[in-house]
Amino acid sequence: MTKLFVTGGAGFIGSEFVRQGVKRGYGITVFDKLSYAGDLERLREVDGKINFLKGDVTDRETVETVLRAEKPDAIVHWAAESHVDRSISDATPFLDVNIKGTQVLLEIAKKYGINKFINISTDEVYGDLREEGHFSETTPLNPSSPYSVSKASADMLGRAYQRTYGLPVITVRPSNNYGPWQFPEKLIPVAILKAFDNQKVPVYARGENVREWLFVSDCAGAVFELLEKGKPGEVYNVGSGEEKRNIDVVKVILKILGRSEELIEFVKDRPGHDFRYSLNSSKIEEQIGWKRKTFFSEGMENTVKWYMDNMEWVKGKIK
Repeated sequence: MTKLFVTGGAGFIGSEFVRQGVKRGYGITVFDKLSYAGDLERLREVDGKINFLKGDVTDRETVETVLRAEKPDAIVHWAAESHVDRSISDATPFLDVNIKGTQVLLEIAKKYGINKFINISTDEVYGDLREEGHFSETTPLNPSSPYSVSKASADMLGRAYQRTYGLPVITVRPSNNYGPWQFPEKLIPVAILKAFDNQKVPVYARGENVREWLFVSDCAGAVFELLEKGKPGEVYNVGSGEEKRNIDVVKVILKILGRSEELIEFVKDRPGHDFRYSLNSSKIEEQIGWKRKTFFSEGMENTVKWYMDNMEWVKGKIK
């Protein structure tokens, strides 16, 4: 049995990866500090089938002790501070977790000869686009926010360890994820929660910013494909090919819930707000054989239904 050491496995995307991993027959150790966005409820269905250890990726002594004892075949590094707005308010946790935490893991992985290190990056490391064009894996990085700078740093650290030390790192750059279990601070869960309660739904500026939306189960599935077939030293974009303006995403949610578009409330734009992200994902499609399975319309129906069925959990996260 292949043993995986999964950081951030109690988070939104990490937990989906863990749930899929159990079904695929992997042995999994989850390492998560259970910050505000982490929750063991996400792992309830695999309780007893994984090994959970609470810990911080920046704590080198603990990470080394755990890795020495667990002897995993691969590390899949999801752990990160990920909310752009929070990074604008205080960048410090992002620099600590996303940069220092990644360096700690890379260094110990090098020391103990880990067979594969999957370093999860983001499309936000590229900066932004106007109306035309797409990001390829060779597009120069041009991050805009403290969050994306911290992820670009972690991304480059992984690639530096691969080139300098020969550590078998694969870099994954997914587009915006959505789906069940997302913490209610991002656009889609916030819009669902507000609309569900007939409250105003805040939308930055005029909602013209464009994102490429990837259903969470498709993202996790892509990472398994790369874990099994990806080439160390390579970078892979993982996108759906479905771009939507933020205002159109909110309108879809309102329509599914049967709410009026009059609930939309335009608010002051976020500082340094990237206009558009768009990935060219032909590399993973052609070389690995992966392609997203879930269309946006289906994914949003499933997502809204999940939040409606789990509103107690969602509202319990609001302070």
